[in-house]
Amino acid sequence: MTYSQADLSRLVSHALRHAPWEYKLDPEPGGWVDLQQLVCAFRLSAPEWRDLDIVDVTRMISFSGSRRHEIASGRIRALYGHSIASPVVETMTSPPERLYHGTSDEAWIKIRIHGLVPMSRQFVHLSTDVDMAYAIGLRKSRRPKILLIAADEAAASGIPFYEGGDRVWLVKAVPPIYIAPMADPDGRAVG
Repeated sequence: MTYSQADLSRLVSHALRHAPWEYKLDPEPGGWVDLQQLVCAFRLSAPEWRDLDIVDVTRMISFSGSRRHEIASGRIRALYGHSIASPVVETMTSPPERLYHGTSDEAWIKIRIHGLVPMSRQFVHLSTDVDMAYAIGLRKSRRPKILLIAADEAAASGIPFYEGGDRVWLVKAVPPIYIAPMADPDGRAVG
């Protein structure tokens, strides 16, 4: 194996969330793709994937730090993060009292006026814990701003929430009234 688990996870996510047509995949309702078909498509896509097999994909999913993909009955799908028309059918459920979102100072200026919106994806991704929100925020800023989402209040007002995985919640949008900045990692108040 000449690739890392992270490389494989990124490849699977790209194929299932953003560009199945690049791998000649045609997701079924719910976003499902035949697992063997996915493996064969990857083998043909580049020399480093020529030895990939189903065991490699199932191992990657089982050792992943967060639940991004699901395998059932010889099929696989991405659970969230789609930029293409959402093939995943979500079930609305009650969120935890609080959820978190990591972002940049620049984005916070817009968020506090317009709220959280999905941008190029179909859902806003929220985290169940500050550490995960911080790690995601690091993709956007060297000093991420962590936002506290009053998820229970937003849900009570009629905003639907969907469980996206072990530590991820999905929502179509969150109005600014339910969003507040948290203290930064050094403990100083921000916002």
